[in-house]
Amino acid sequence: MEYKITGLSELSCNQQLFMLKQKRDGDIESTEITVYDYFVNHRRIELRFSGDLPCINVGKPKKPTYIPLELCSLVSLQRYTKALSTLQRSSLVEKSRQKPGERMDTLSEALRTNDYNSDKMLKATGISIISNFTQIEGRVLTPPKLKTANDEFMPRNGRWNFNNKKLLQPAKVERWAIVNFSARCDAQKLWRDLIRCGQQKGIVVEEPFPTVFEEPHQARRESPLARVEQMFEQIKAKLPSSPRFLLCLLPERKTSTLYGPWKRKNLADFGIITQCIAPQRVNDQYLTNVLLKINAKLGGLNSMLVLEHSYSIPLISKQPTIILGMDVSHGSPGQSDTPSIAAVVSSRQWPSISRYRASVRTQSARDEMIKSLFKPVSDTVDEGIMQELLLDFYVSSGKRKPDNVVIFRDGVSESQFNQVLNIELDQIIEACKFLDAKWSPKFTVIIAQKNHHTKFFQKGSTENVPNGTVIDKQICHPRNNDFYMCAHAGMIGTTRPTHYHVLHDEIGFSADDLQELVHSLSYVYQRSTTAISIVAPVCYAHLAAAQMGQFMKFDEMSETSSGHGGLTAAGTVPVPELPRLHKNVSSSMFFC
Repeated sequence: MEYKITGLSELSCNQQLFMLKQKRDGDIESTEITVYDYFVNHRRIELRFSGDLPCINVGKPKKPTYIPLELCSLVSLQRYTKALSTLQRSSLVEKSRQKPGERMDTLSEALRTNDYNSDKMLKATGISIISNFTQIEGRVLTPPKLKTANDEFMPRNGRWNFNNKKLLQPAKVERWAIVNFSARCDAQKLWRDLIRCGQQKGIVVEEPFPTVFEEPHQARRESPLARVEQMFEQIKAKLPSSPRFLLCLLPERKTSTLYGPWKRKNLADFGIITQCIAPQRVNDQYLTNVLLKINAKLGGLNSMLVLEHSYSIPLISKQPTIILGMDVSHGSPGQSDTPSIAAVVSSRQWPSISRYRASVRTQSARDEMIKSLFKPVSDTVDEGIMQELLLDFYVSSGKRKPDNVVIFRDGVSESQFNQVLNIELDQIIEACKFLDAKWSPKFTVIIAQKNHHTKFFQKGSTENVPNGTVIDKQICHPRNNDFYMCAHAGMIGTTRPTHYHVLHDEIGFSADDLQELVHSLSYVYQRSTTAISIVAPVCYAHLAAAQMGQFMKFDEMSETSSGHGGLTAAGTVPVPELPRLHKNVSSSMFFC
């Protein structure tokens, strides 16, 4: 028989007890017996090495069924569906990466090998598959000109750098300290190099508080939450006032269990901007990238579009326009009860399209539609995401309401397009009316899809298509407005284009203007000096959801989970609410 493994027994086979029911003289008697005794003495099956090993549990949580290990054999070729670790994932990506020429050869070989046109079923239905690649026409958009404090330049091959350039609007790094969670690093040299690098880029980095907060050696055995709490006790005891910024040195990248509790303590409890680094190989390039992130988080601006600076972006610069990026992040495969996290980022300080802030909420697990965009709790109070973002736009843009709302939505399939319009857009319209019944802005809704299998290759070349490539004919929908764009330069593997679908356009963009806007929004990403593959607002929404998701991950590990209330998932499982960000950081680019 085939069973699904639900777990292992807590005790070994010769110690794990269960109740054996037997009929004697018409009555049923229950006897407690070990799994080992049952199989050896009752079933007369010899067990050679299972006695000291745990048993496989193939029963239900409250009614386990134990089988000795050696009596089972694993069914072959089962796909592992749970989440991979960071190292496993990077290894998988590295090994499955193929350059355009290799991928073309692989696809051509697959078509030849499978010989679909001799398939009886396909012949009977009149379907034939061409063995050659479809020839299509594309255009390459000119990259937008960028501006820094002392230069205007055209990016080459989707990339640029800050050599001999100064940040456009540098923030001041003051009242700051260094926190070291057991990372092997010379903190004194680090902050001196950071100050030197900052001077070259035009950002003033003051000397930090003299105390470098080192974690005591014995604290490393404590839980992540306890380690963070102890560090903050140190900070409160030794600093004269609350710091504005904390640079946190972590012992390992990506996998640090300290990241979630540290971010939550800073952003939700104390309202302190923080940057985490795992300093293994520190050089000027590394420090420049760190400074780009710190500057954006502290309210500065690294670079912007020349068109944005001269108020020349068609439609966007002429009328107050808010740009939204929306994404929903779900738990890892196999975690069906982990709440989904909805994030919406919005542009601020119009006519800028380079500054954003985020609003994040939890919702029922695996629910793709965002349900908290409009959430009235009384006739005068709306606790939804849109109220927060629209008010911020109004205050930061000189008390102007947006006349236009451009929405970029990530992560939905074609079957959900109508839901985006009927559920999410409706909520946004209601939120606008709730603020002012006479106010009716125009909306444009664009879906950005990356989870597809369309690839483009250059004819007669083994290189990726150039950055800025747009395809809007032949392979696009015959009636709907959609296009593919490769805004970035694919350095590794084969470029995956982003497929944009324009679901709704009241603003009235021409096809060229909309494609230029999408292309330009791939160049305003403050974290890097490259064009990115998808518009920056969507990328920021993904980052905000991921960072706030770390709060939830840490809650699951800690005993003190956040308050429950508000929403409830399908069934009776309450959805835990995320802690609200401190007012000092709520409108910052904390996710950058």
